[in-house]
Amino acid sequence: MNMPGEACRAASVITRLVGAATAGVWLAAATPVRADGEEPANSVRAGLYTILYHTSADPIRGPFVPAGLNLEAENLETLYFAYSRRLTSHFEVELAMGYPPLAKTEGRGPVSVGSVPYNGQTISSARWIAPTLLLNYRFLDEGTPIRPYIGLGVNYTTFYDRLSTGAGNAANGGPTSLSLSASVGPAAEAGVSWRVASHFSLYASYGYSDVHSNVITDTAGILRRTHVNFGPQALVFSAGYLF
Repeated sequence: MNMPGEACRAASVITRLVGAATAGVWLAAATPVRADGEEPANSVRAGLYTILYHTSADPIRGPFVPAGLNLEAENLETLYFAYSRRLTSHFEVELAMGYPPLAKTEGRGPVSVGSVPYNGQTISSARWIAPTLLLNYRFLDEGTPIRPYIGLGVNYTTFYDRLSTGAGNAANGGPTSLSLSASVGPAAEAGVSWRVASHFSLYASYGYSDVHSNVITDTAGILRRTHVNFGPQALVFSAGYLF
């Protein structure tokens, strides 16, 4: 089911989170990083996210649920955007997020629930907004064209436009609504940048975020629950403009 009201509330939460998380970065931006102004202090990046889920979930529990009923998130790709602020010659703050993708979930467990096919069927979908704030350490000197880096930070993920598919409704016994709680967890990445020109760089990175949610389905008042750890690992290729 489409929930535009929830999408608006999610956007409001993200706006407040990003504003609070980056206040210090913008304050630092008010002061020149170097008096000579040779090294750009900021960069914006765009590219492609490939999200590889490593889902683990508690067995679904509730009325009329057969043993072993479970689910798994499908891998996906989406657009990647980021802003970074140089703090010193080796440290930077990065705020990254992807264009909200349509994430799909497949049923795992019994081949069927009653006479309804289940295992391998797409049973639900949702969109998510997931900004990640990272403090990166960049190795080697700034004059080095290729510089590896590592980063640690925090991820916030919220879900909207949640939908139980026809297969999900059939397995649940009727039209079903979904609820997924928001997630806050640690994040880490390792990558490499290649300075191809004074104001342009290419980036490749591999990251992990701890994203988890309490999932509740409601079928005519019959509630079923599970807790899901999505375990997303992200492979990112992007290009950046430095200024």
